[in-house]
Amino acid sequence: MEAFLLRVFLQQIHGWVNCFGISGGRIPMKERTLAIIKPDGVGRKLVGEVVKRLETAGFDIVAMKKIRMTKGQAKGFYRVHKGKPFYESVTDFMSSGPCIVMILEGEDVIARYRKLMGATDFLKAEEGTIRRAFATDIEKNIVHGSDGAETAAFEIGYFFSELEAVG
Repeated sequence: MEAFLLRVFLQQIHGWVNCFGISGGRIPMKERTLAIIKPDGVGRKLVGEVVKRLETAGFDIVAMKKIRMTKGQAKGFYRVHKGKPFYESVTDFMSSGPCIVMILEGEDVIARYRKLMGATDFLKAEEGTIRRAFATDIEKNIVHGSDGAETAAFEIGYFFSELEAVG
């Protein structure tokens, strides 16, 4: 009798799991991440192409705006890299022209967006990625994306208030 009840219970759970669209015992997680179209992407008029790829990939853009960082703002944003050889050049570049900053939302959006961006070194990026298609330099690589949930929280808060994220 106990085995029968256990089997019925497990079938009910399996039914509930399926009715919520959960497969493989894995609960989908909606996340948010920061995405930036860097000055080279804006300057080369690639904003529409990048946004098209984001939407085609199924990301929800819950906030988006055009900004121009000062050198100080770029240093604040990239403060985790202070002391590294590329710190000055990346902050010079990121403050050299306008950027588009966005909040993307979706299931596993951090990992999925990083895959769509491609490797930082565009020469090592997979075919079909944004960087492989458009980057011209390891630093001028069109896009930026958060590398984890904690980083995403900091980066989103750096550019957006809660009132600006509509999702």
